[in-house]
Amino acid sequence: MTGMRKIIAFLTLCIGLFAGSALFSAGQLIRDIIFSYEEGLQIVGLKLEDGRTVSLSGQVPLFSMRMNGDLYYSSEAEIIPSDTMVRFVFGNGVSGIYVPERESNQTTGILLITNNTNDTVTVEDVVPFGEDRSHVFITASGPASLTRSRLYVPGYSPLGVILPDNAWELGYGSLKMKNHFSLYGVARREKAENGFIKRYKTLLPPRSNLVYNFYYDLFNGAWQNGLKKAFHEHYLYDVDHFDDSLYHRKDLQWIRKAYIIVLQFAWDKMFYNREKRKYKFFDFLKEGEDYFGGYDVYGLWPTWPRLGLDERNQWQLYRDLPYGLPKLKELSRFAKQNHTRFFISCNPWDRSIKGGNSLKGMAEIIDGTDADGVILDTRVSSCRILQQMADSIKPGIVMYSERMAVPKDMQGIIAGRVHNAIFLSPPLNLNKLIRPDFSIFRVCQLNQDRFHREAAVSLFNGYGVEINAFAPGRPDWIGEEYTYLGKTMRILRENNSVFVNDAWEPLVPSLRDSIWINRWTNGLKIVYTVLSFDPDGYQGPLFKVFPEEGFHYMSLWHHRILEPVKKGEDYYIPVDVEGYPSVWVNTRREGSVDCIARLPEWLKTELKKDSLYVQVGKGSILKVWKGNPSYQNTPVLLPAKDTVLNLRNMFKPYEGKYVIQLFENGELADENTAVMEPGKPYLVSKTKKTKPAKYAPNGMVLIPEGDFIFKVSNPDQFIPYPDYSRPRKVHVKKFYMDKYPVTNKQFYNFLLATHYKPVDPANFLKHWVGGTYPVGMDDYPVVWISLEDARAYAKWAKKRLPTEIEWQYAAQGMDGRLWPWGNEFYGTRCNNNFNRPTPVDAFPKGKSPFMVEDLVGNVWQLTNDVYDNGSYSFVIIRGGSYYNPKSSRWYVKGGPQPLNRTQMLLMVSPGFDRSATVGFRCVKDAE
Repeated sequence: MTGMRKIIAFLTLCIGLFAGSALFSAGQLIRDIIFSYEEGLQIVGLKLEDGRTVSLSGQVPLFSMRMNGDLYYSSEAEIIPSDTMVRFVFGNGVSGIYVPERESNQTTGILLITNNTNDTVTVEDVVPFGEDRSHVFITASGPASLTRSRLYVPGYSPLGVILPDNAWELGYGSLKMKNHFSLYGVARREKAENGFIKRYKTLLPPRSNLVYNFYYDLFNGAWQNGLKKAFHEHYLYDVDHFDDSLYHRKDLQWIRKAYIIVLQFAWDKMFYNREKRKYKFFDFLKEGEDYFGGYDVYGLWPTWPRLGLDERNQWQLYRDLPYGLPKLKELSRFAKQNHTRFFISCNPWDRSIKGGNSLKGMAEIIDGTDADGVILDTRVSSCRILQQMADSIKPGIVMYSERMAVPKDMQGIIAGRVHNAIFLSPPLNLNKLIRPDFSIFRVCQLNQDRFHREAAVSLFNGYGVEINAFAPGRPDWIGEEYTYLGKTMRILRENNSVFVNDAWEPLVPSLRDSIWINRWTNGLKIVYTVLSFDPDGYQGPLFKVFPEEGFHYMSLWHHRILEPVKKGEDYYIPVDVEGYPSVWVNTRREGSVDCIARLPEWLKTELKKDSLYVQVGKGSILKVWKGNPSYQNTPVLLPAKDTVLNLRNMFKPYEGKYVIQLFENGELADENTAVMEPGKPYLVSKTKKTKPAKYAPNGMVLIPEGDFIFKVSNPDQFIPYPDYSRPRKVHVKKFYMDKYPVTNKQFYNFLLATHYKPVDPANFLKHWVGGTYPVGMDDYPVVWISLEDARAYAKWAKKRLPTEIEWQYAAQGMDGRLWPWGNEFYGTRCNNNFNRPTPVDAFPKGKSPFMVEDLVGNVWQLTNDVYDNGSYSFVIIRGGSYYNPKSSRWYVKGGPQPLNRTQMLLMVSPGFDRSATVGFRCVKDAE
């Protein structure tokens, strides 16, 4: 751009603006910005190239600025029309000229401010279209600090933002026009003639000048699109053409997946133990792996503040570390084997010592250590020569500047940092808009304070953290902070692709002030990072979404399935951000986060009893977690395919939440959860089918195939029963059942044939004498047996124990009767509280519809159904028994039990479980 260039005079200033909107044909320009001079200098509309005129809803000042702390608008200035320029004078005597200029289809305005007074004037906060809370603008406010810039959005409190280091003074404003498009303006300070430039302000002595460049463009849609166009498409007008060749190099793209860098001095005891002459580097890396999955980059620094003590230059100090460069190369390669890249440092200011600033010296250390990158001390940029030197050694070497590169310098370097000179990082970093694939790391110096807040802000902005371990001190809270860091960085690592492309939208509309949302997407997956500085916390609907079939929502922070909440005609996602003590406000302990993902439904899971049924549409790896994923937890890794997982066998004993994650190409593709409710019983026994019989074996009857309604209950739910709350229709295949319970005689024959001896003999056949049953009790049901004893008998008899459903069906038939013989109780058809057992064939009139006898009242009958609730195991028994104590309601209810009444037998040991009132009968599968 030329000095004061041409002065173009007209009342309607021709400001040609390229509009890349669907509303306009490609390349169409806005011919004029229409001004009014009735009240100072104001904008009233635009004239398009095709002759259409678009008006504003009202008149808007061209700009505002502060002079000596007071706010002035161009609408307040006295205008002196001229055939050659637009002049203005403010009431304090400061004057100015506004001049349009156009080069290469880009239109700017030149604002010249002249101090015509006799005193020094401080000028700051030059904002296109003026400071007006009815539209979006950026300017500085508040006390002097490194982070005074604020973004003003109508309806919300001002939000602190980070701007590039060469744009501290930047002013930005945008206006909604009619016809559904908007205009933005950017003000950039160019120079001060005889003035003094400070970060946010300019000091103008008498007769000095200040020059600002104004840039304008049209955009369509939400206000964020104006920011993206100014920052991302135009690089804040720092460069005419941005050379992005470094960003297309595949060998350098690994840095985009790096989220935790650590810098360590060579004299750190966690690097090398001087007394033991031993490197602690390996233990140091392991500590990071345990807390937060490991360092992505390790940077070794053996120079400043020791450099200059003697004549050794920075490269010689590397060579003189214990055991020399071969040892450093060993450490470097060990780090890479553990997924950590190895960086060296470069002090470009090392020029006084011979060879200190030598590219050859740097090249030799990179090669000698097999380094993957170089930390450029005190620099905001790199240069082509440095990168070419690194490339000559090996591909993939990344330059990492001490400070954040400004837009024009991002052409030569792809990684930098948010400096620790900023103690409390503003919530939104607009550098991320310029190049989302530029790798940013927020510096957290361990001796400064906790870094909870900075980790939260980094997650919100989609970038990583540099742990700077230079200053001495390892506080006792470091483990707590490292664990929190791991939780934030895990989300970034597992969703990397959404955070490194330009399809992100800052500050989507929120229903709550001081809770902000950024939206990120890779086209398929959408991630919303949520940051709250509200100490009261918030649980409830927060931001609008558009539910689509085939997608669902998860909180990646809480690992919780989310259902959109309907408010009016719109749907909102509920979030849960925790509160914190108010004394933490404006400290590094403040801040809470949530992270919501819209994920494709590639993973479907269903918990049935204690088994998880998994269906996979796409993906490569399944991770199943007991509890929430973390670096302190270990998942079960499985190939991504349809499967059934017995969770109790995989993670015993555990009751609670399981998280099932699907990964593809190293990134989270889908996630679901399943909950095994604490105390809920799950069936853990399996039914092993017998060899099917064609005809009913001796002593058994056929139970025909059929359907029935399975409906049972027990009012005593202190220890919960299985969920019997809903009657269900059950189809049962035909089988055979013992007509009677197993008798003493039958069990005696089993013992003679097998010489069976239980492992736990306590109370085994306690009522027998001398190894045989009492005289005359051949046909009485065998009792004082355990579940293990009954199963052993059944196996010998080539039978098995019935399931509860089989027992119920055999006893009840298909009509849902309450007793085997019908719905009315008859005390003559069963052992009715006789207080002693009876022969199994004593009550033939008590038979079921399928001719099964002695089902209720004599002895409880074991089934095969064993349940586990995490604390206890129990087996289902049915039918009731002869014993029925009645002095208290707390007893197990005995006597004959109706067929809709179930009962558990809590199990301790075989000896303890054996009882005088519990027997069994068997079943056999049928062809």
